[in-house]
Amino acid sequence: MSTVRALQEPAPPSHDHAFFGHPRGLSTLFFTEMWERFSYYGMRALLILFMTATPAAGGLGFDTGTAGAIYGLYTSMVYMTTLPGGWIADRLIGPQRAVLFGGILIACGHFSMAIPSLSTFYLGLVLIVIGTGLLKGNVSVIVGRLYGPADERRDAGFSIFYMGINLGAFLSPLVCGYLGQRVNWHVGFASAGVGMVFGLVQYVRGRKYLGDAGARPADPGSPEALTRQKSEAARRIGIAGAAIFLFGLGALSGVIPVTAAQIADAAGYGLLVLTVAFFAWVFLSSGWTRLERNRLIVILVLFLGYALFASAFEQAGSTLNLFADRNTQNSVFGASFPSSWFQSANPLFIIAFAPMFAWLWVRLAHRKVEPPSAAKFGIGLVLVGAGFAVLVPAAALGRNGVLVSPMWLTVTYLLHTWGELALSPVGLSAMTKLAPVRIGGLVMGVWFLGLSAGNYIGGRVGGLYESFPLPSLFGAVAAFSIIAGVVMLVFARPLHRLSGDAA
Repeated sequence: MSTVRALQEPAPPSHDHAFFGHPRGLSTLFFTEMWERFSYYGMRALLILFMTATPAAGGLGFDTGTAGAIYGLYTSMVYMTTLPGGWIADRLIGPQRAVLFGGILIACGHFSMAIPSLSTFYLGLVLIVIGTGLLKGNVSVIVGRLYGPADERRDAGFSIFYMGINLGAFLSPLVCGYLGQRVNWHVGFASAGVGMVFGLVQYVRGRKYLGDAGARPADPGSPEALTRQKSEAARRIGIAGAAIFLFGLGALSGVIPVTAAQIADAAGYGLLVLTVAFFAWVFLSSGWTRLERNRLIVILVLFLGYALFASAFEQAGSTLNLFADRNTQNSVFGASFPSSWFQSANPLFIIAFAPMFAWLWVRLAHRKVEPPSAAKFGIGLVLVGAGFAVLVPAAALGRNGVLVSPMWLTVTYLLHTWGELALSPVGLSAMTKLAPVRIGGLVMGVWFLGLSAGNYIGGRVGGLYESFPLPSLFGAVAAFSIIAGVVMLVFARPLHRLSGDAA
């Protein structure tokens, strides 16, 4: 066997059915992602509540504008860093090590936030962002590599993996939210770190079942090329890491006079510039066929639709979290519960309704009446807008000091979940169908860019909670989403034809 062949990953065995008919390594990745999502959503359920709580209540005492800016910056960067995280795995350390190092950084970030100081709070956010960038995308890459190219179990394997995500997201607000709001904020953050440690322990113990799937960086063709690739990647990472460290040190020490809100503003402009630059580069590039260029137009429209959807949907952790805490009667049959428990509604509804939506699309496709991708996007936008429309009368009651029934938010989260199921899985599938082969990876990265932009906007909208009349704020989000959804529905058929009936 040549040295070059030794660098290549062998095909995974097709006879491994140890985990519900799937490779045993899937169980390792299922629980890794479950605990990572446990840590992420557990901390997210507390984040804006902790920032806006008064110092007397153990919080930071930020106004909602500052808290919304920080929240939006954090949640957008979590997804933005999946791009460099994937690059580091491909060029330097391989996906398996990226997941391990990412999990360690995430746990350190949560434990840093468990220390009551502003510096450790910001340090924790940075560590979680970097760690999630290394882990989030690469763990999915390894799932795919557990299966051979012709293995029919692949889609079902990802469905099982997706359930792990939602199981962690469901459990975490119940545990971390209770500890954070009823015991101590920092105990809640620490519990998120403990969850990530559980994930790391079982990942290390079960890593042997992954075999060679994602064990090495991408093979450039020869050992010499691999050495050059690693050296160049290490050099670039060192430069970027040093720049981030020096900037952070300067900001914390006051040498660089910058506020968190100013950093968030700069990040927003950066997202806009990056988006415009990417699509300008794509459309100005030569060599596209007419069909490819038409499909790129469809990708741009779907990208905008997804960013708009995410900007409303991702307010679950900002605007809706504040509404649950300040304007909702958090009790059922006389038993009170922490406001952060509402964050478990969406994953619970996903677990309940995802099989129904999967059955529905298959049924409609069998009857040849399945709506095109853009129509499903329109449905998702209308539903997320309807969720906010439900809250307009509730917000009007809350403005008069009334604590509204928890059913208002429950219905909102139900509508939002239906919208997510109509749009998110469909969007991922559409990107794989529409993307020209030579930029397929970039287009998937841009999909995460849409999620990043939506998270950023959702956080900034949350910053308007105290400065904008709440019924008007919810009404504006509802109207904008519903109008965008109707426009998408109107143009669904023309976009379908433009894509060559591909999506």
